[in-house]
Amino acid sequence: MTTSSETPTSRSDRNTTPLLSAHTDDDSLQPTPAVVDLEAELAAERDHLAASRRALARMRRQAEELFRTGAQVAGDGFSAESLGTALSRRLAELADDPDTPLFFGRLDHADGEHAGEAYHIGRRHVIDEAGSPMVIDWRAPVSTAFYRANATDPMGVGRRRRFGFVGGELTSFEDEHLAQGQELGRDSRILTAEIERPRVGPMRDIVATIQPEQDELVRAELEESICVQGAPGTGKTAVGLHRAAYLLYAYRERIRRAGVLVVGPSAAFLSYIAAVLPALGEIDVKQMTVDDLVNTVPIRATDSEEVAYVKHDLRMAEVIRRALQAHITEPEDSLVVSDGATRWRIGVEELRDIVARIRADNLPHTVGRERLQAHVVAALRRRNEARGAAPGQAWERRMARAIRGFLDAVWPAVTAPALVARLLSDQEFLWTAADGLLSEAERELLLWKRPPRSPRSARWSTADAFLIDEAAGLIERMPSYGHVVVDEAQDLSPMQCRAIARRSTHGSLTVLGDLAQGTTPWAAQRWETTLEHLGKPTARVVPLTLGFRVPAAILTLANRLLPTLDVNVPPPTSLRRDGALDLRHVSDLDAATVTAVQEALTYEGSVAVIAADADVAGLQERLGELTTEARLSVVPASQAKGLEFDHVVVVEPIRIVEAEPRGLHRLYVVLTRAVSRLTVLHARPLPAPLAA
Repeated sequence: MTTSSETPTSRSDRNTTPLLSAHTDDDSLQPTPAVVDLEAELAAERDHLAASRRALARMRRQAEELFRTGAQVAGDGFSAESLGTALSRRLAELADDPDTPLFFGRLDHADGEHAGEAYHIGRRHVIDEAGSPMVIDWRAPVSTAFYRANATDPMGVGRRRRFGFVGGELTSFEDEHLAQGQELGRDSRILTAEIERPRVGPMRDIVATIQPEQDELVRAELEESICVQGAPGTGKTAVGLHRAAYLLYAYRERIRRAGVLVVGPSAAFLSYIAAVLPALGEIDVKQMTVDDLVNTVPIRATDSEEVAYVKHDLRMAEVIRRALQAHITEPEDSLVVSDGATRWRIGVEELRDIVARIRADNLPHTVGRERLQAHVVAALRRRNEARGAAPGQAWERRMARAIRGFLDAVWPAVTAPALVARLLSDQEFLWTAADGLLSEAERELLLWKRPPRSPRSARWSTADAFLIDEAAGLIERMPSYGHVVVDEAQDLSPMQCRAIARRSTHGSLTVLGDLAQGTTPWAAQRWETTLEHLGKPTARVVPLTLGFRVPAAILTLANRLLPTLDVNVPPPTSLRRDGALDLRHVSDLDAATVTAVQEALTYEGSVAVIAADADVAGLQERLGELTTEARLSVVPASQAKGLEFDHVVVVEPIRIVEAEPRGLHRLYVVLTRAVSRLTVLHARPLPAPLAA
């Protein structure tokens, strides 16, 4: 069944056809000036682009000169290092990719604060030798109108111009006279061509195509945490990354020291998005998988699914808290210490009162131990002062050493690996900590059958690392990022969410995901629950349902699965009526796969063959030399999430469904990876929702 089709060259043609003015079927949207010399205007814009590149090169040369002489002007070694770091960052920010246009739009203001001014909007700020702007950063306040102005609310803009490029060459432009009520909106051919441009390699930025509803999220205030329920192709990942870039621009001094963190589901996903922020001039953002966050012990074991499910359960946070609290005991006797001249005594009731007050403050364990030491030493000092003495710091240090045995007995030092190792090794300790929380069967699952000699020799699993991180968060204060972007958040377990929450205690979150794409055993069914685990229960949940990347025919097929996924999400729609969907029932699956891949490679763009994980190795062997094509990827279904390809060949959907308990969710992910053409090959019957 083919719902639509296109020739192998049609998309390339759309990208290269000059559009020298607004061109639609509605002549009322044509520019109104009586005579417009389009070639002269195009030449002028090309001249401005060339001059802007020269200006950027000059800015970089100046930065290089400062970098070379920085050590000579800095007053000391620390200042020289700090200056060198800043200048090195500046050099990276000023890098110029000749294949990437410096600007993609222009605003001519008719009235308001900027009346009579014309601004070129681009990926970074470029100034001439006099300091006047030649290109305005897309994140600057004045650039907001490029994304949000319309015929109803022109925001002072008389004309908005979009530019078409091939590589780094300016080939076309398209005008909207907003002050006169003329607006192309999503009928813009340049906008459409950029959205639909074939993609090979890493994810690109979307600064030229950000839509108004996306821009509102990108420019949300730093203090606000938001959750984007984004259907496939709605640009939720791009929104999150561009929000990170915007916050670094608008609140640089406030968040640079604390930093910005992007948390993704896999190394493949992080590799796919890695180029977006550097292309926008932001190079200081950390990108990690959620497992990287807790990478403190070597992972040498794999839990069964039922064991991992218990370890990722929210109840384990309370089990660990109880286990740590069990190390703190009430003093049983008075404390008597000597300073060499006098024996000092603190009664047991006073000691118990000190311990109780510190416990009530709910401090990290290490801080509580330090506080206990300080309070006891202070009590000893007061006794000494009451006799007219003036004990100094040396005396206090001596007393701190003298009470070490008391501290170890009442509030012992604990390490996170040691605590978790004891919990999983000591049956009595585990049973006490989990009493009333875990069933006996669940406790039996957790208990190590062969306890290690020490935490260092333990065979830790990935789930154990999150238990250790939970314990570490109770033992010590963790640094907090200024802002954290969390992608594919619907797949996070409660314990994974808590690991992220510990790193955003004093910062905000951008949470991205799609409940319909949840594939882990603990996948979320409600965003409110996930946000509570992430420590941001009041975060605003915003749905994005209008797709810009996945064609309507493909979304219509995938939407057949939604009623079976047990999640309440609105079905996505698509602006795109191009693309192709081809469902093929075949008798020889191997031969059909080779044929489908050969056909896909006749088109521009990236190609992926996606199949059940167990079938991938055999597929690679049968595809033979085709796998050497740089544009072709053979992707296990479990690794497809978050990725996009121009053409996707899905092999035997029922095998993907049968491979895991949430197989229909996985298939929904797989079917929505294609942004132009989708071919589905099946020798066995299709899953029931698709066969309807």
